[in-house]
Amino acid sequence: MMADRKKQAREKFLLGGLVVKAGLSGADRAFLLGGLSELASVTPGSPEHRRLRDIGEEAFKPPLPDMLSSHIAETAEWH
Repeated sequence: MMADRKKQAREKFLLGGLVVKAGLSGADRAFLLGGLSELASVTPGSPEHRRLRDIGEEAFKPPLPDMLSSHIAETAEWH
C-alpha cells in the first residue's frame, strides 16, 4: 500500500517536471488539460506522434557548452 502511494507520488512529481521543462508552469490548468487531452488523441506511431516525440527527444538533450556551440557556429560560417 505504501509502495503504491510512493510510486504515484513519484509519477506526479516527474509529470510536473515535464510541465516545468516545457515552460508551462504558469499556464492555466484548463489549458494544460485541454492540450493533454488533444495529445491523448494522437495515434501512437503516426507522423504527428513521431514529430512530437522528436521535439521532446530534442528537448531532453543537454545544452551544448558555450565554447562548443560558439565553435560550431564559427565553423558553420566558414563553410
